[in-house]
Amino acid sequence: MRLGWTTGKYSTTYRAVKTVRINGKNKTQIVKSFGSEKYIRETYGVSDAKAWAKEQVRLMNEAEKEDSAKFNIELCAGTDLVMDEQRRFNGGYLFLQDIYYELGLHKICRAISSRHLFEYDLNDILSRLIYTRILYPSSKKSSFHESKRFIEQPSFELHDIYRALSVIAEESDYIQSRLFKNSTAIQKRNTQVIYYDCTNFYFEIDAAEDDKQFGKSKENRPLPIVGMGLFMDMDGIPISFSIYPGNRNEQMTMIPLEEKMLSKFIVCTDAGLSSATNRVFNSYDGEDGLRGYITTQPIKTLKEFLKKWCLSDDGWFLDGDGSRKKYKISELDDEKDRDKIFYKTRWIKEEGLIHTDKGDRKEIIEQKLIVSYSIKYRNFQRRIREGQIKRAKKLVEDGYTSFGKKKQNDPKRFIKTDHATKDGEVAEITSSYIDQSIIENEEKYDGFYAVCTNLDESISSIVKANKRRWEIEECFRIMKTDFEARPVYLNRKERILAHFITCFISLIVYRYLEKKLADRYTIDQILPTLQEMDFMKYEGKGYQPVYTRTELTDALHDAFGFCTSKQIVPIAKMRNICSQTKK
Repeated sequence: MRLGWTTGKYSTTYRAVKTVRINGKNKTQIVKSFGSEKYIRETYGVSDAKAWAKEQVRLMNEAEKEDSAKFNIELCAGTDLVMDEQRRFNGGYLFLQDIYYELGLHKICRAISSRHLFEYDLNDILSRLIYTRILYPSSKKSSFHESKRFIEQPSFELHDIYRALSVIAEESDYIQSRLFKNSTAIQKRNTQVIYYDCTNFYFEIDAAEDDKQFGKSKENRPLPIVGMGLFMDMDGIPISFSIYPGNRNEQMTMIPLEEKMLSKFIVCTDAGLSSATNRVFNSYDGEDGLRGYITTQPIKTLKEFLKKWCLSDDGWFLDGDGSRKKYKISELDDEKDRDKIFYKTRWIKEEGLIHTDKGDRKEIIEQKLIVSYSIKYRNFQRRIREGQIKRAKKLVEDGYTSFGKKKQNDPKRFIKTDHATKDGEVAEITSSYIDQSIIENEEKYDGFYAVCTNLDESISSIVKANKRRWEIEECFRIMKTDFEARPVYLNRKERILAHFITCFISLIVYRYLEKKLADRYTIDQILPTLQEMDFMKYEGKGYQPVYTRTELTDALHDAFGFCTSKQIVPIAKMRNICSQTKK
């Protein structure tokens, strides 16, 4: 290294620089900037800034020589490797560990351990189940073996994991409530509006038992499933979850989970969960505050007079236009008004059943029906349908014959087959063709979208809140695809619940990792980077990174306050980093 400087109009700035060779060319690299002459004199109390900076460069060169001498690694081509000695370790988990301890999960494990009689380290087991679920998702047995890839080795055996699963399941409610409380210490939870949705997970077994029941699979698999209901805040971070039998109606799962949660919130759901009973339950304004709802409302299921009002040509307002000018859909310009959203609103009444200690009773609720219309959304729906019609025509050409009821987005729904019957039975198929009436009926609803709410808020704020529902679908996708939460290979009911608790916590840890990186990177960038952050250990000397330093690895180090992107990380330094992530 040598002293370098740049001279400006008013001051000279000093820095330590060195020459490096990149792609066959010599380039000057700044190692450290000392600042301007004025800054050096005022900060360090010296009169000769240049001499001070030169002395700093000399000290840095001496330290570098000492480090080079200290970490001189001698390798011999004729020396065999030590039998069964592990030399490669993953350090990407350290970023997850930092969040795990920041969420206070070690304290939760400590509290649980005080109530049970076992000798294994519950915190060590739970943390390793979470790190491996994110980085190396697999079975519990494989997770045990994968956890040995980490720099810090596990203190438990495989049988301890299975015993711990029962304890984790027993403490499910406690873990969820404490985890939510602890998470508020990291950042304020954005729970003005919370989102609820359901999904299910399949088992590769033949017979149904316990909660593993045959039901309508989201993936159309003819296998037993269990359902999961999940609440999420406005930042995309999960709040709580529940597991229920796969044959249960998902509309009945929201209220029991809500009753365990905070009472002041607004719940946002899709149409599949918007039963009248759920709306009545969330139409509450008590002493401890408001509980409200925003839910998707299918226009096709409304009463005829409301359906006619929703689809009528006139009476539309432009979102954000304070003039209250009314518009007609037939007079809109496809190019000029393409990105605009028009809306109309009215209050409607609905009857729902509410459950009380004294029995069930009917109750009338008033709610605001908001209908929006967008040319851009209309064009999107028509483009999707055109592709489906094209596939349906190809099926007809290939001789497909339509039988039975078809799903909403199935191209086969456009195909109609005429049959010749004899004595009430199908005797002959006469022809298959595209039913134009089905297409025309669907086109009537293109561009329209409706929600119902009991809130007397601005249209923009309600529509904005409803648009974020996609993030809960992303939560399910991460769990199923990236964390490989299914198929589930456990049998006991409590162990299955514990499996989903670890998936739930893993999702929270990952979401906070995204936040620390300012949402600048996708999961397809983050997970491979963490998985590849391996180190080669030289016993008694240190850890040598064998990963590629990238913009993302630098962002991780900046966000978490430690750095492993050195040519070698001394043993003591790595020990300090591990300790730092547990504070």
